[in-house]
Amino acid sequence: MKLGARIFKTGIAIVLSLYLAQLLDSPAPVLAGIAAIFAIQPTIYRSYLTIVEQIQGNLIGALLAVIFVLLLGNHIIIIGLAAIIVIIINLKLKIENTIGLSLVTLVSIMETPGTDFIPFAGIRFSTIMIGVFSAFVVNLVFLPPKYENKLYFKIAGTTEEIIRWIRLSTRHDFDHNLLKADIEKLKDNLLKMGQFYLMYKEERSYFRKISLEKSRKLVIFRQMTSTAKRALDTLKKLHRFENELLHLPESFQQSIQEQLDSVIYHHEQLMLRFIGKVPTPIDSETSNCINKKELFDLFLTHQKLYSNQEDLHLYHTMQIISSIIDYGEQVEHLDTLITSFHSFHHNEISIEQKEIE
Repeated sequence: MKLGARIFKTGIAIVLSLYLAQLLDSPAPVLAGIAAIFAIQPTIYRSYLTIVEQIQGNLIGALLAVIFVLLLGNHIIIIGLAAIIVIIINLKLKIENTIGLSLVTLVSIMETPGTDFIPFAGIRFSTIMIGVFSAFVVNLVFLPPKYENKLYFKIAGTTEEIIRWIRLSTRHDFDHNLLKADIEKLKDNLLKMGQFYLMYKEERSYFRKISLEKSRKLVIFRQMTSTAKRALDTLKKLHRFENELLHLPESFQQSIQEQLDSVIYHHEQLMLRFIGKVPTPIDSETSNCINKKELFDLFLTHQKLYSNQEDLHLYHTMQIISSIIDYGEQVEHLDTLITSFHSFHHNEISIEQKEIE
């Protein structure tokens, strides 16, 4: 289990909210701590959106609690009915993320109305808002990690692992079961890449120059992710149709190996070129990393040997070749984007040394 920044921020937010609630003599400081747990977020922008939504949700919960108690009392059935209405209103307003805290507000106010019910409701509502604002302050003070770094290194690490397996697969030098297990891990890595991409996209830029640079980076990171997906698709085809690959003519196998070696080498160079570890070629034209015509011609020649249309070998071989060609085209497009980026920003990449996750 890894202890991330969000775990520490949650603990600090709880301490701060409880301390402030006790400092203000709140009768139920624990509500502030509960609210802080709901409101903590991984980014400042999400924290801002959360605090706006939480204010709306808590107002809905508090107002409905007051209305139901004054009109119908606080019987447990009435509390349940009020909770249903709170959920419906939150869903209609599309602030479903606040349902949990809205219900906490509702139940905490309706459970013990007492004689001075209105002041009591105001105190409970204020206590919960202390927790929400405490979480927001913690998110501002403890800056979130640089998701640009996390995104790049997640893409680079996943790409490196896929390339290693592709290189071994073309040489038939791998453990079948071990690769199968690793493919599942690589799929999970692709999902995390998508999450980091959204986090980085949500980070706000306040200067036009930085905003333009980030917009171009987002395009590149999206293409890096797409290219990694195509690389994984190619690896899955090589793994799934391993027997078909072994039964191809030796010259055909050799060509596939050489073409894939060219593609993955180019892919590796691009990942390093993006962060300035490999210089951009003087010739700005995109170099072709794959000879599509050669692969396709070899496939057509191989096709003539299989006149039986029901033979699955030919169909599986076609999937391998099409996957390799698609992967190569994605790498070439990534080359175009990175070359264009460096022509505008002159290797101004802010990727820092890899952080320990």
